[in-house]
Amino acid sequence: MTRLSSRSRMSTREAILAAAQHEFAAKGLSGARVNTISSRARANKRLIYYYFGSKDGLYLAVLERVYEGLRGEERKLNLDHLEPETAMRRLIEFNFDYCRKHPELISLINNENLHRARHLRKSTKVRELHSPFVRMIDEILRRGVAKGVFRKGLDAVDVYITLAAIGYFYLSNNWTLSAIFGRDLSSPAACNRRKRHNIDMMLNALRARPQRAR
Repeated sequence: MTRLSSRSRMSTREAILAAAQHEFAAKGLSGARVNTISSRARANKRLIYYYFGSKDGLYLAVLERVYEGLRGEERKLNLDHLEPETAMRRLIEFNFDYCRKHPELISLINNENLHRARHLRKSTKVRELHSPFVRMIDEILRRGVAKGVFRKGLDAVDVYITLAAIGYFYLSNNWTLSAIFGRDLSSPAACNRRKRHNIDMMLNALRARPQRAR
């Protein structure tokens, strides 16, 4: 094929993925309709099956796309040159801000958990995306231990899960939490306050404890 047709194929595939991401985030796998995705992408329905094989195949490609977007932005943080506490602080801030700006990520993760990660388990790409990220966290922790600012024995996966969880819960449950406590927890002021709280909690949990005198 010509170079132009190759570009056209990539453009069409990306349009389908963008439309599908919107549809799956809004309605979940069960509620999403291929016809709606086709119409939104302005692409022939047959092309969806040509590129992705099935609705489930398209859904998995969307999951991979959102994780790839998240990990791609994380790589741009360039944390290697920062002091360990500063690097971890930046990572916590980024995670919270990114999830807040990309609510479709939360919706898609929620939906895939309803399916018990049936689709995500098939993806080698997502595991490959997470491996360097976990190594990055592990390196920050190692540097922190070496400098005496982080305590020993911290596991990078455990730290990542906690880091993600404290932002994820607040944002994924924002509507119900706001209703329960009678506060607008989605306001910029509330989100900034929560982000500072997350940073304080995480860093306090990671910091080395002073040795007690015997």
